[in-house]
Amino acid sequence: MKGLRGVIGRVRGWRRGWHERSKLQRIDLYTRVTLCAMVWLFLLTWGFLPLGTVFGRGSWALAIGATLLTVNVAQSLLSTFNVRPAFDHYRGAAPFPRRRLRLPAVLLVVLSGLLIALMAGNGLDDRALPVMAMDVPIAFGIPYALLVPARKFLLHAAAYIAAFVGLLAVFGGTGTPLLATAFTMALGLLLVIISVRPSGWSLSVMWQAEEARDMQARLAVAEERLRFGRDMHDVLGRNLSVIALKSELAVELAQRGNPAAVDQMVEVQRIARASQQEVRDVVRGYREADLPTELMGARGVLQAAGISVTVEGADGPAGIGAPAAVQAALGWVVRETATNVLRHGDPRHCSIRLTRTRDAVVLEVENDGAGAADPLGGGGDGGGSGLAGLRERLGALGGSLTAGPVGDDPDLFRVTATVPLTAPGPGWRTTADPGGRTASAGDERAALGERTASGERAAPSAPPASPSPDPSALPEER
Repeated sequence: MKGLRGVIGRVRGWRRGWHERSKLQRIDLYTRVTLCAMVWLFLLTWGFLPLGTVFGRGSWALAIGATLLTVNVAQSLLSTFNVRPAFDHYRGAAPFPRRRLRLPAVLLVVLSGLLIALMAGNGLDDRALPVMAMDVPIAFGIPYALLVPARKFLLHAAAYIAAFVGLLAVFGGTGTPLLATAFTMALGLLLVIISVRPSGWSLSVMWQAEEARDMQARLAVAEERLRFGRDMHDVLGRNLSVIALKSELAVELAQRGNPAAVDQMVEVQRIARASQQEVRDVVRGYREADLPTELMGARGVLQAAGISVTVEGADGPAGIGAPAAVQAALGWVVRETATNVLRHGDPRHCSIRLTRTRDAVVLEVENDGAGAADPLGGGGDGGGSGLAGLRERLGALGGSLTAGPVGDDPDLFRVTATVPLTAPGPGWRTTADPGGRTASAGDERAALGERTASGERAAPSAPPASPSPDPSALPEER
């Protein structure tokens, strides 16, 4: 039972590891495993089965045949270990250490010599020679085809075939077996080049595209940071310059005993408060999520990844008809779930449904590719960072979030967000600011707290400022 449980555990671990890989990583692994499997397939067919003809031809023939098979197995093992670094070398990820080719090259010479010796001593049937000769360079040729240009590989292959056939002719090979051996060896090496090089080229192109997408994402983040910095500079730069000028003017007026200094400081206070509100507006606009925009973005991103997407209810009362605060909260849910479906799952279809009950809006995001991975990056109720952040946002509005498999199907995962339409408390009440945006009462209290951070009583709203000297006239006043 323990052995069976261990096997089941390893199978589950392999399945989990497979699901944790990206699609490109799976293609990469599949291609490398396929090439390694080719080496062993040729060994078990072309390299092993023809050796059955050595039986009955003497003990020396059996000894050479066993040695040839052993060396061939060692060559296949080295080829299996060299395929991955050869692929990395081909796509420019890491250079291939040339010293790793020394032992395979020596084994190729040994294999060729053993096969020629076996044939020269009449220890192998004439019909088996072309088949075994076809297998001998395969294990060495598969990684070597990724390490040198195609023309160089073909030239080296032609030189190797000529040398091998020439030695066979020297040691007694003639006629049809000799020609058949040259033909099968050329066919085998041609099979290697047309199998390996296109696979390497395809993987290289896909990895370059993946790196380009990563670079594009990093550039987008950098551009957004520049945009945010530019907005903050535009908001604060002018106002801070005016505050500095008016403060200098107020100091000089105060030193002269001019009562106009009070008016200048009231104006400074007004500009500072206006700047404070403008900064809040910039940050609020930067952090808000718009539901229609997020739905369109999620559909575009998922479809670009090859996932079919259906969106229901976006144009109805549950979508555009919902209050702005509800739309913003659900927009964050759509953004987070779409991101994590791409990151942790491998779905074929994703559906997004918006419905509206009498007192709440319900958002359901369901995909069929969860498997062993959690589409939100956290284990169910374990509280991954995605779940925790969304629950905090929805909880502030009196909403809730549930996530988990649907029924008995482990691959079907559903996230359900519910946000009430009724006000859960005074913090929901919204007021319009002068700029046309809405700010919560909590934001207003936070602003009031910032105005009275020193513990003093908040100053009343400043009356309209009296005409003050133009800052441009400051040098003349001095």
